[in-house]
Amino acid sequence: MINIGCHLSISKGFYKAAQEALSIDANTFQFFTRNPRGGSAKALDIEDIKKSNEFMKQNNFAHILAHAPYTMNLCSSKPDIREFAKTMLKNDLERLKHIPNSLYNFHPGSHTGQGVEKSIEQIIHALNETITKDTDTWILLETMSGKGTEIGRSLEEIKQIIDKVEYTKIGLCLDSCHLYSSGYDIVNNLNGVIEEIDYMIGIDKVKAVHLNDSKHELGSNKDRHELIGDGKIGLDAIVNIITHPKLSHIPFILETPNDVKGHGEEIKMLKDKLIKT
Repeated sequence: MINIGCHLSISKGFYKAAQEALSIDANTFQFFTRNPRGGSAKALDIEDIKKSNEFMKQNNFAHILAHAPYTMNLCSSKPDIREFAKTMLKNDLERLKHIPNSLYNFHPGSHTGQGVEKSIEQIIHALNETITKDTDTWILLETMSGKGTEIGRSLEEIKQIIDKVEYTKIGLCLDSCHLYSSGYDIVNNLNGVIEEIDYMIGIDKVKAVHLNDSKHELGSNKDRHELIGDGKIGLDAIVNIITHPKLSHIPFILETPNDVKGHGEEIKMLKDKLIKT
């Protein structure tokens, strides 16, 4: 069974989000832990979360993905922004203890001019300082497209972080658009890319995939998502990702430029394609 969903709002609660996911034939979803362009977070409704967890168990949901805000930059050149990021990270991990079926995904950060090596050290330090002994959530670094001063544009950069984080549940969220834009040819050499991930980091560390087509060519370093089948990656290559034996069991989250109804249509298209494959 394919585990697929999309990004949904939790403004009306997790139970409503889970119901909305099921209405488009999804069995997972992604949500922002707080305001993605700011940092404020609503109080958790524990009863709503319990209700949604039971609903998801009854309907065979896979893990859901909690996405950190874009403002969380653990390697900014500005100390106050780094401290703000660590505060958000610590608070998010505390809140996710109430959502046991969740994975936590974040963008490694942008070095904003201070260089890759120093920034990687800051990310490692922040994670080791913030993660506590009672943290039990998988924390996933997202593969990035390489625009601007982003960290995580290569498996080598991500490996450096994972290797030096003391917490063992530290892994990877692949983004198909980002991988392709950063130069990994998942269209013509998917097996080779998977083998490289396995060699560099370990395929068992890959816990989720952001499933997006790309508006731009291989190696463009541009982060522009496209509807499935309308971009440079294409429907067949996306289906190959979903059905790859080393990935097929994990959650796939659509982040294409679509609304919920449109994501439902993409999910139907992908499932129909799988039946015909």
